[in-house]
Amino acid sequence: MTTWLSEVFDVPKPVIGMCHLPALPGDPGYDAAGGMDKVLAHARQEVAALQDGGIDGILISNEFSLPYLTTTEPITAVAMARVIGEIRSELRVPFGVNVLWDGVASIDLAVSTGASFVREVFTGVYASDFGLWNTDVGKAARHRARMGATGVRLLYNIVPEAAAYLAERSLAQLTRSTVFNGTPDGLCVSGLTAGAATDTSTLAVVKENAGAVPVFVNTGVRPDTVAESLEYADAAIVGTSLKRDGVFENEVDRARVAELMAVVRGLRA
Repeated sequence: MTTWLSEVFDVPKPVIGMCHLPALPGDPGYDAAGGMDKVLAHARQEVAALQDGGIDGILISNEFSLPYLTTTEPITAVAMARVIGEIRSELRVPFGVNVLWDGVASIDLAVSTGASFVREVFTGVYASDFGLWNTDVGKAARHRARMGATGVRLLYNIVPEAAAYLAERSLAQLTRSTVFNGTPDGLCVSGLTAGAATDTSTLAVVKENAGAVPVFVNTGVRPDTVAESLEYADAAIVGTSLKRDGVFENEVDRARVAELMAVVRGLRA
């Protein structure tokens, strides 16, 4: 168990549930008729279902801002800050934020809302569904320092969804160099898309080469896979499998959260 994970979550192998926000102002799918009141009502319902189901932490993201930008418009983080500000008193577990796919905006949102961690793609250059995807981890790290936010933990997507790393290096080499050059607080290992299974052999390679940096299984965790995933990973981030019928577009189902967390508590015991 790594120190910061213990400090933030106070349980071994914490499980973080996703609060997927609907499309926000400026997004193609935004429901202007329902407006921000509809977004707020959705967020409140998701948070309640996750917490009542026994989740260890929550990660709030603009998951339905499809198609994503790699440098977001200001309105996205502003809208997310309003949502979190209005539901902040209802959050009983540690929470993080993710402004897809913009690391600096995610850090700003974390600072403004008191989030404990951020998940983003901070390193590498990729050919992706969103075009050529470049990053600047040095800029992001310095931005965090300027904001006085060194306590905001940065989780790096080491195998991003919907993208392929352009350099011809093995996953083991990539992990070691990311840890050395990027100084991440955590590494997230994903499948191809949200909800897609994360290969345990990939998890094993990242864990073997990550040193003391905690590894998060980032997609595809279900009651029948969580034991195998947490054999290698130090924590899990779960979204799709917690939703009604396990469908990405549906709302969080409290019963599915409780089912997963019952398995996790059994593993801890």
